[in-house]
Amino acid sequence: MRKVYLFNGMSLDGFFEGPGHNLDWHQVDEEFNDFAIDQLHASDLIVFGRVTYSMMAEYWPTPQAIADDPAIAKLMNETPKMVFSRTLSLAGWQNTRLMCCEAAEELPRLKQLPGKDIAIFGSAELAEGLLATPGVIDELRILVMPVLLGSGTPLFKIMSDKIKLELAGVRQFGNGNVLLTYTIP
Repeated sequence: MRKVYLFNGMSLDGFFEGPGHNLDWHQVDEEFNDFAIDQLHASDLIVFGRVTYSMMAEYWPTPQAIADDPAIAKLMNETPKMVFSRTLSLAGWQNTRLMCCEAAEELPRLKQLPGKDIAIFGSAELAEGLLATPGVIDELRILVMPVLLGSGTPLFKIMSDKIKLELAGVRQFGNGNVLLTYTIP
């Protein structure tokens, strides 16, 4: 069975973005790019909420993205994508399907189909809703970056129920980033 994983970055104090959707503190280098390429090769579907989809769709198809990160841009543009939204009327990024149904109902169905892993990139609001539904997300991959922002948007807002996690892996990057991988039993 396919696995659904959430991949997101956050500051040490728990924010996935700074004030005003600021992400200039994200640390991307060659080592991270190699990791990102491997992660994309192991996935055959990328899932987004509307906000993250819009940001990604504005960047990855551009000549700048293709020039700056050709391998990742190719994978991001060619890999099939789904955006779950009740407000978008069109999803124009290459290989994207707009989904108006409930992600918590659709993703378990997709997990039963043959294929590679299903990635949820960013999309903190979508992910938080999915975490509230047991059995949808199988794994959390959280890239903790060595910065304290002091304010911003928390990756995990106050949830009504506790979710127990099991540590499945730790990877330290040369730039100080640490990837924490947790499974949800």
